[in-house]
Amino acid sequence: MLWAANQFFRKFSTTTVYFQNKLRLALIGQSVFGQEVYSNLRKEGHKVVGVFTIPDKDGKADPLAVAAEKDGTPVFKFPRWRLKGKPIPEVVDAYKAVGADLNVLPFCSQFIPMDVIDNPKHGSIIYHPSILPRHRGASAINWTLIHGDKKAGFSVFWADDGLDTGPILLQRVCDVEPSDTVDSLYNRFLFPEGVKAMVEAVQLIADGKAPRIDQPEDGATYEGIQKKENAQICWDSSAEEIHNWIRGHDKVPGAWTIINDQIVTLYGSTLLEGAVPTGEPLPIEGASKSGLVTKNGLVLFGKDGKMLLVKNLQFEDGKMIPASSYFSMGDVAVLELTEEEKALESHIRDIWKGILSNVAVIEDTTDFFKSGAASMDVVRLVEEIKQKCAGLELQNEDVYMATTFQDFMQMVVRKFRGEDKEELVIDYVTLNVNNMTVNMPYQCFINGQFVDSDSMKTCDTINPTDGSVLCKVSFCSVADVDKAVAAAKEAFENGEWGKMNARDRGRMLYRLADLMEEHQEELATIEALDSGAVYTLALKTHVGMSVQTFRYFAGWCDKIQGSTIPINQARPNRNLTFTKKEPLGVCAIVIPWNYPLMMLAWKSAACLAAGNTLVLKPAEVTPLTALKFAELAAKAGVPKGVINILPGSGGVVGQRLSEHPDIRKLGFTGSTPVGKQIMKSCAVSNLKKVSLELGGKSPLIIFNDCDLDKAVRMGMGAVYFNKGENCIAAGRIFVEDSIHDEFLRRVVEEIKKMKIGDPLDRSTDHGPQNHKAHLDKLLNYCEIGVKEGATLVYGARQVPRPGFFMEPTVFTNVEDHMYIAQEESFGPVMVISKFKDGDVDGVLARANSTDYGLASGVFTRDISKAMYVSEKLDAGTVFINTYNKTDVAAPFGGFKQSGFGKDLGEEALHEYLRTKAVTVEY
Repeated sequence: MLWAANQFFRKFSTTTVYFQNKLRLALIGQSVFGQEVYSNLRKEGHKVVGVFTIPDKDGKADPLAVAAEKDGTPVFKFPRWRLKGKPIPEVVDAYKAVGADLNVLPFCSQFIPMDVIDNPKHGSIIYHPSILPRHRGASAINWTLIHGDKKAGFSVFWADDGLDTGPILLQRVCDVEPSDTVDSLYNRFLFPEGVKAMVEAVQLIADGKAPRIDQPEDGATYEGIQKKENAQICWDSSAEEIHNWIRGHDKVPGAWTIINDQIVTLYGSTLLEGAVPTGEPLPIEGASKSGLVTKNGLVLFGKDGKMLLVKNLQFEDGKMIPASSYFSMGDVAVLELTEEEKALESHIRDIWKGILSNVAVIEDTTDFFKSGAASMDVVRLVEEIKQKCAGLELQNEDVYMATTFQDFMQMVVRKFRGEDKEELVIDYVTLNVNNMTVNMPYQCFINGQFVDSDSMKTCDTINPTDGSVLCKVSFCSVADVDKAVAAAKEAFENGEWGKMNARDRGRMLYRLADLMEEHQEELATIEALDSGAVYTLALKTHVGMSVQTFRYFAGWCDKIQGSTIPINQARPNRNLTFTKKEPLGVCAIVIPWNYPLMMLAWKSAACLAAGNTLVLKPAEVTPLTALKFAELAAKAGVPKGVINILPGSGGVVGQRLSEHPDIRKLGFTGSTPVGKQIMKSCAVSNLKKVSLELGGKSPLIIFNDCDLDKAVRMGMGAVYFNKGENCIAAGRIFVEDSIHDEFLRRVVEEIKKMKIGDPLDRSTDHGPQNHKAHLDKLLNYCEIGVKEGATLVYGARQVPRPGFFMEPTVFTNVEDHMYIAQEESFGPVMVISKFKDGDVDGVLARANSTDYGLASGVFTRDISKAMYVSEKLDAGTVFINTYNKTDVAAPFGGFKQSGFGKDLGEEALHEYLRTKAVTVEY
């Protein structure tokens, strides 16, 4: 009976860790990777019966040994396993004595005899940083980069007596990004996913489910270990081949060349596109063309004439410098430290002492690496400084470039003072206009830099006031989209932005809003030139509301919260369930031409406040304020890759953004037909989240008990605000019969007082339409209205002057079936229909008889009638006795074919967040 009960308990409890299949393991290896594999295997319940690692170096134990000794696990530190090619008997005997079922080799630099490899009943498994059989050997991941492979990854394989030729147990694959190095691949994928895979592989063996897949010979390669003497750059290569050679050797052993009779090692390579930058020539031995020392680094040329940029240079004495400072070496003065900086110095000296435990005193001349530090000590130093020095951000490269304590502290202090900020290089189109000098960037903005498009194509952007060309703007391609998305993904997953706390993110957005306000006159002038917006309106609304939007969402950054949830299973077990609000990742934003800057702000501010990165496509005809915004964002300190601006066509850039697999959300404002196509592409590609603010035919109902003066004034604003290029414009006005004629008379009287002219003239009421194609469409719209029998009361003509000006237009006697009663004009066209006195429900039925539901309005003094009408109107926004009164705190978005999702207000944040539920038993 006792036996039966025990069997029942075992069967019932097989999901718990105590009765899963577990193994006795011998870990053979070293490094932090080995330490993580060791710790995670123990957490899973496997018993590590022995750890075999390398001897202490400079009095410091390997991280794997440190962790095992702390746990009381037997640790063996053999300097070698073989002597003269034969196993050392006492070493092998010591190994066999632990009685392992399986050998796990997570990272092993020693040659292990086959007597040991084959000894356990399950043999041995090894981690290898390559997708076998593509590259074998100790430099496999280097060769992945050197060959320019598009895929990288790792294998866990069964060891045999060959060189990485044993059967495959499992593999994992990742994409290789254009500027990946061995370090970035390890940090992003090979290390974290490798640890998980090693633990998974052991459990598969324990459960008897581990495959043995023979490696094919087809595609198998072996290329020798990369050594310094073999790493010289061959200049008879393309720029991409040179770039791959440099990044394939970064950081070890380092690709080198001869400059001024010195061996110089090159680090931090990226491919460079666009025009050749200005710089000071630097002859390089063997190269057909001199390099250029520029503000951003050393520009090099391949035999194909294409360019690459190198960030850092290292000399034979080990000193590393920014490549941009090659000609100014030795010119940097030693900084005098403030009292605060001296306290920082003392703190950092303690951190060095904690890492260099074998050094008695940290002097100014103490060299980090000559004192025994290794690459993982670099990581530790960077992380400890970040944690203990008020979030001071360093990169691993900073340590390699300042190896003595004095040089390191000078570098830290410069960062602390903000003197290390990379200068943003911008080519401007400069205009002296509107009593100011306006500087307009015209290149696409990708990964923190203004660059020409991949195809070098440009597109004219036109001043609608006179039809002249303002400038030629970069016209982006699919390749540019892919680069921008890759930059945004890197910034989100591995960059400073993804690590930044919410309050710091808010401070950065406040700083951006302040800069936009400082440049408000310049932004409003650009908006007037590029879109035709009246300057005074652009200053107040286009720019003013954009500033308000960024300030509003900056305040939300540290107020995004989840919640705790009581669940049924909370007792008798102790359970806690809570939700987290998380950013989505890379978001795409596609905006229209009517409010170029404001539409950018409405979507981007919420997106960034939520912690996402973005790739934004401005309208093809109005890209200039978006590019100026990119400049201000960079000056505000927004990290590279977080904001990317891609001027170009909707058919190319917009379509690629819809289809891109790495984009998790797309926000679009534009026409309903394009919105439908975007939604379809987003669904087919990767089911990315979508929010759409589309067309409108917003009804405005004016009852005979209204304040008629106000109704006329607000009704005209509802139609003619921003030249009628307004998504919520009153597309159809319903006027109660008894006041129709008086309303019409007053409207025409007021139109005649409106000044049509140059938008930069402070007295102008009505500027040009945005572009010629739109003007032509509006004139055709009016022709259709006349042909269908509507009464043209005023306008419907182009103003006889240069530019794209149209007279404000009024139609009345518009019947419900007519084209102009059904379709949006998106211009200065007032469409008036009568309704019978007292017919509230009748006019509501007519108002709702549209495919759209963006906005609506009602004018009446009867509050009961107003509330009844507002309840019945099928629209996302209802204005009562006002119109166009949007606010950054109020959600904005439509119903039906006007789209879904909200801009502005707290609800807009949720468009750029996801909710994760977490349940913990404790």
